[in-house]
Amino acid sequence: MLADTNQNRPTREQSERRGRHAETLALWCLRLKGYRLLARRYKSPQGEVDLIMRKGDVTAFIEVKARWSEEQAMEAVTERQARRISAAARFWMARDRKANLGVCRFDIVAVRPYHWPRHIENAFFGVD
Repeated sequence: MLADTNQNRPTREQSERRGRHAETLALWCLRLKGYRLLARRYKSPQGEVDLIMRKGDVTAFIEVKARWSEEQAMEAVTERQARRISAAARFWMARDRKANLGVCRFDIVAVRPYHWPRHIENAFFGVD
């Protein structure tokens, strides 16, 4: 008899809860590093950004990934997703004068079980 491969997959609700938990961990990790939250789960017509934070003149558009390793977290941001995040960032910057005058950066926070979240600066570039 063949095993059902969907049996061990988390439900959409479990994945959503895990993602929210990972975002909260990432948020506190970044706050301890001196970042200030500007928006959480920011949605624009073009895409969504998990966290938008600022430290000094740097506005960071942050994708949070809950994975078993940092490598898996980095690989989880596909070119398509990077394009959507950068489109949402452009939408944000058009409305935020301080972000538009400063530096914009795309980061990833890898949240792994039993580890402190890992903040990876300049993890990917904005794609047109």
